[in-house]
Amino acid sequence: QVQLVESGGGLVQTGESLRLSCAVSGSILSSNDMAWYHQAPGKQRELVARITPGGTTAYAYSVRGRFTISRDIAKNTLYLQMNSLKPEDTAVYYCNRVDRAYSWGQGTQVTVSS
Repeated sequence: QVQLVESGGGLVQTGESLRLSCAVSGSILSSNDMAWYHQAPGKQRELVARITPGGTTAYAYSVRGRFTISRDIAKNTLYLQMNSLKPEDTAVYYCNRVDRAYSWGQGTQVTVSS
């Protein structure tokens, strides 16, 4: 059973940056489409960034140009670099396979104050 552990969230001001990490159990990053999701209060969980085994990335329109997804296969870790943060980025952030096949981790809270 794959385990996902997100970290790196926090309280920041508008315009600041954060880097989220997702530690995964097992060597899955090189063979699976992986993604970061966020879920704001009262809203559905949405995909914000994804990366293929070959390293191709894609982003939700709302974060394009500000967020960067990456991975360190040797460390079994997925990252999300978030720059120019906005209040509307406030949410709990999760990682998972693109098809949401794995059990969700606890997520990491990102709060952006205006």
